[in-house]
Amino acid sequence: MTTTTAPRAAGSYAGTLALTALTPIVWGSTYAVTTELLPPDRPLFTALMRALPAGLVLLALTRVLPRGIWVGRAAVLGILNIGAFFPLLFLAAYRLPGGVAGVLGAVAPMIALGFAAMVLAEKPTGRKILAGLVGVFGVALVVLRGNAQLDTLGVIAGLAGAASMSLGTVLTKRWGRPEGVGPLALTGWQLTAGGLFIAPLAFLIEGAPPALDGRAVGGYLYLGIIGTAVAYWLWFRGISRVPATSIAFLGLLSPVSAAVIGWVALGQALTPLQIAGMVIALVGTLLGQLAGRPAPTALPEESGAQVSVPAC
Repeated sequence: MTTTTAPRAAGSYAGTLALTALTPIVWGSTYAVTTELLPPDRPLFTALMRALPAGLVLLALTRVLPRGIWVGRAAVLGILNIGAFFPLLFLAAYRLPGGVAGVLGAVAPMIALGFAAMVLAEKPTGRKILAGLVGVFGVALVVLRGNAQLDTLGVIAGLAGAASMSLGTVLTKRWGRPEGVGPLALTGWQLTAGGLFIAPLAFLIEGAPPALDGRAVGGYLYLGIIGTAVAYWLWFRGISRVPATSIAFLGLLSPVSAAVIGWVALGQALTPLQIAGMVIALVGTLLGQLAGRPAPTALPEESGAQVSVPAC
């Protein structure tokens, strides 16, 4: 049995996308965990507990610290992807129903298209713009619920969080990683930097930490280990291998996940219009990937070049 380079590359690309897609699916559970398990009205403390412990654990495991220009870069990425994004995310989660808070992040692909054009010179294609519009339309259908309360501050926080994460994703792609530094170490740098940014704000604005019961401890452990350390490692690994805008379109899976979890676990009713919106959002996700997939490598007989064909 033999394989060529092109099919292997295509398979590797698809595998990376599939693995990276687990991250927004897990992130969709953040809203249910926040509202059901964690202390109420503590977005900054919750953001701190999600970021800093996980970051310190990863630093201890990798034993690699940023040097030179990467001290500043790690700080910038940490603030955009973690320090600003987490508080905005939890503020939206506390002030909006889970489905509404989740779907606001679906505007991120459109924002990422703009940032990628400015920072990466990735010209937005017609297909990607269409995919973004399809995704936003699908999200809008999910939001349009009779009992949805669109708190103004919560909506602003959700949109600002999407913008922060989009810019962070694009800059992560632009800067890459230092030679010899893996995605796990890069994740630890950003989580630690973001957590240190959040810490003084949390204590100044919210005061002393609240008392935690077993449910809250379990919720923070889930968010810190699964929803942060593992999820962000997969996310940054994907960014290094896939176009930034394609990664951003995977974010459309988060509101779908949030809506499904709200339906299954919290008993939140889904109307036919919302179900149609989720399907449309998934179509937007697929269009975003088709628009960003790499061109297949030419076969030897087409290019005249020799391609190694390993036996298996």
